[in-house]
Amino acid sequence: MDKIQSMTTFVAVVKSGSFVRAMESTGLSRAAVSRQVMELEQSLGVRLLHRTTRKISLTEEGRGFFLRCQEILAAIQDAENQVCSNASQASGRLRIGAPQDFGVLQLGGLWGQFMIQNPGVRLDIFLSDRSVDPVEEGYDLVVRIGHLSDSTLVARLLTTTRMVLCASPDYLSRCGSPSHPEELIDHATVAYSYYGSGDEWKLQPPQGAVVKFRVEPNLHVNNGATCRTLALAGHGIILQPDFLVNSDIRKGALIEVLPDWQGESMGIYAMYPTRNLLPLKVKLLCDYLTDVLRIPSWSRHDDDPWERLRAVP
Repeated sequence: MDKIQSMTTFVAVVKSGSFVRAMESTGLSRAAVSRQVMELEQSLGVRLLHRTTRKISLTEEGRGFFLRCQEILAAIQDAENQVCSNASQASGRLRIGAPQDFGVLQLGGLWGQFMIQNPGVRLDIFLSDRSVDPVEEGYDLVVRIGHLSDSTLVARLLTTTRMVLCASPDYLSRCGSPSHPEELIDHATVAYSYYGSGDEWKLQPPQGAVVKFRVEPNLHVNNGATCRTLALAGHGIILQPDFLVNSDIRKGALIEVLPDWQGESMGIYAMYPTRNLLPLKVKLLCDYLTDVLRIPSWSRHDDDPWERLRAVP
């Protein structure tokens, strides 16, 4: 027995005053209306209605039960209305995971505008360079950088970034600039611990496919911004994304090494568990990030994310 359906039918019978008129409001046959009320009485172990050939009336137990049924059915309707309202207007907590440096430099200034546009949404942002699992760890959406592996997650491309080989003018004046990637093994290098191919750096020549070159890093660091800081201080060559080093290269604080050998391009993706019944707040965030990152800020000559950070009060 569907108890909610039986309660709905019982309330319809009482309000209409007869089993026959209840057929019209419920869309059920008379036999189905009678059966549902009877099954409800049997499950409760009490009689809810007095029945005669001319009319029906509530028993004492039925009167109390009728009032409670109305309250319960009204609460269910309110809950359904709330869900429908939330489906048409974004609201609730939105838990987001993103890489540390990208989250600080490129996403940190974007959240405020999104919240202004969607005042009912509360953001809960977790920054980490490890690959979080949105399903197991309860994230609505994660931002990932790199090449996608096989996954059950839905991925939406936001923009791209390019890896750049660079070092400080001081380091290059002291140690010289390599003329070929094979010479990198003889140079001081600072490596990012989470780089996909480890200590084999991927570079593409002017003509031909991507080639891996072995390096022997002086330092391994699990944070790209720290790699940048060490490079600026003259401690070696780094391979880092353009969103992290472009402004330094434009200012001359870092110099691109082997500019004819391009670092690999990688996608920056918004990833979420499923597209089925996708919450509006997730869809709106994906649309927002796609729009603002369509022309990435780090490609502009006037952009300096480090100055933006220093300007934050």
